[in-house]
Amino acid sequence: MKLIHLDSSALGAHSVSRELTAAIVEDYRRVHPGLQVQYHDLVAEPLPHWTPVADADHPTVARGGELLEEFLAADVVVIGAPMYNFGIPSQLKAWIDRVAVAGKTFRYGENGPEGLAGGKKLVIASSRGGVYSAGSAGAAMDFQETYLRGVFGFLGITDIEVVRAEGVNMSAEHKQKAIAAARASIAGEQRKAA
Repeated sequence: MKLIHLDSSALGAHSVSRELTAAIVEDYRRVHPGLQVQYHDLVAEPLPHWTPVADADHPTVARGGELLEEFLAADVVVIGAPMYNFGIPSQLKAWIDRVAVAGKTFRYGENGPEGLAGGKKLVIASSRGGVYSAGSAGAAMDFQETYLRGVFGFLGITDIEVVRAEGVNMSAEHKQKAIAAARASIAGEQRKAA
């Protein structure tokens, strides 16, 4: 089994999403001892924003091709996605721009778009300073999880799990409870199906 582990928080050791992705990947390792993990810290090693590059030998083009092939070969993708200004970090968007490629991970046909990257499990470790989940007063401002569900659904991935810690900036007590609840939702039984 192949797993991609992505972190995109700029908060380093203070990051809630990094704590959650580490716990999720550890749970996968426990359930699947032969697991192959490819880790990318998108902050420590950021990708440049996508631009059309004419030179096929340009290093950015080669790196994008490597990331795309890695994504296509993965069985599981674990993404640490903090909410920044109601959306995702630009570092994560730069990675998504390398894997959302027409003809490779989606195509347009007579019946509209078709995702070509299905058959994978996506686990999103979502962290939010406020509360934006469905039914909350802030739900209309969620362009983080809704975007991630939308873009990966467009690529054909339907098996999407969200491990969420929200309201982490409301108080120290709320942060502790939110992280504890998120960690409690990381259960080995869910990993067995992957």
